[in-house]
Amino acid sequence: WISIPFSSMYTVALTGNCLILLAVTRTPSLHQPMYYFLSMLALTDVGLTLSTLPTTLAVLWFDHRLIGFNACLVQMFFLHSFSVVESSVLLAMSFDRFVAISNPLRYAAVLTNNVIIKIGMAIVARATLSLFPVPFLLKRLNFCPNKILLSHSFCFHPDVMRKACADITINILYGLYVVLSTGGIDSLLIMLSYALILHTVLGLASPRERIRAFNTCVSHILAVFVFFIPGITMSMIHRFGRHLPPIVHALVAYVYLVVPPVLNPIIYSVKSKPIRKATLRML
Repeated sequence: WISIPFSSMYTVALTGNCLILLAVTRTPSLHQPMYYFLSMLALTDVGLTLSTLPTTLAVLWFDHRLIGFNACLVQMFFLHSFSVVESSVLLAMSFDRFVAISNPLRYAAVLTNNVIIKIGMAIVARATLSLFPVPFLLKRLNFCPNKILLSHSFCFHPDVMRKACADITINILYGLYVVLSTGGIDSLLIMLSYALILHTVLGLASPRERIRAFNTCVSHILAVFVFFIPGITMSMIHRFGRHLPPIVHALVAYVYLVVPPVLNPIIYSVKSKPIRKATLRML
């Protein structure tokens, strides 16, 4: 029975994000920087969903619990790469909101199509370069035959490296470096963006203008919370909560990887009227 909610969540995630991509692509009025970044987020959520979907549904539907080591490394690379991309896209979206609110007259001049393409390419390059060494650092290790059972239905780096019968200090340190240099820096810069946005909004004379400015940020703030809170919780559990039952580790990992792709399309469809109208036209 547990396959039903998981299958439903995967269906909602893929359908919702694909609808947003179609809505932005087919609606000329949505060809704006804010919605281009939303498309990047939706595309990333599709990638994140597809990274875990095959092995998770294989376990739930067919009780198929085997995965080759190389296939495991490939899945792990894409899974963590899409997580880094999502973090970077959320940072780019906070920059978009900052420019739109603090300097609305220059918004279109600052965030041109060329600039957005360069930001997208930089995001992909950053994720690829950050995660590229990880599979090779794991391939050099010897793994114990009695420790090959993973805690999750997908290959997750902290889980995989702890199945090795070797010194994993380098793997731990590099994993920590990736977390801090991507999600850690991104979360700090997002907070800085919102501190500057808050300063700008409080400087507006009209309360009505303040509310309107804040309303344009609500969807993004919710998306940030949905992504970063489970991510920080999961990192803390893997670093300091090894004594916790395996079910806790598995549950937090699923919330981190499956819930944001499910909720993001819902958040933006509910809070953004143009997206809601364009999405309804797609149905």
